[in-house]
Amino acid sequence: MGGSRFLFDSFDAASARIEANERVAEERWVALEFRLGQIEATLERLEKRVWLGVYGVAGFLLAQGVEALMSAGLK
Repeated sequence: MGGSRFLFDSFDAASARIEANERVAEERWVALEFRLGQIEATLERLEKRVWLGVYGVAGFLLAQGVEALMSAGLK
């Protein structure tokens, strides 16, 4: 039997399409995980800033309270 094996082997288009879709889905999943990592890092930075603001306001209020107590004690 001579000739090319490609003349006798059939091409399975459905299988090739499924493999291509699986590769695309895997790449999308990797991109999604990367983006979620970026979002988590941004949220952590935002949380640190919020807590800094909360502690700043609390410190300001405590300082005002101490100042009020000290000025009331001097009168």
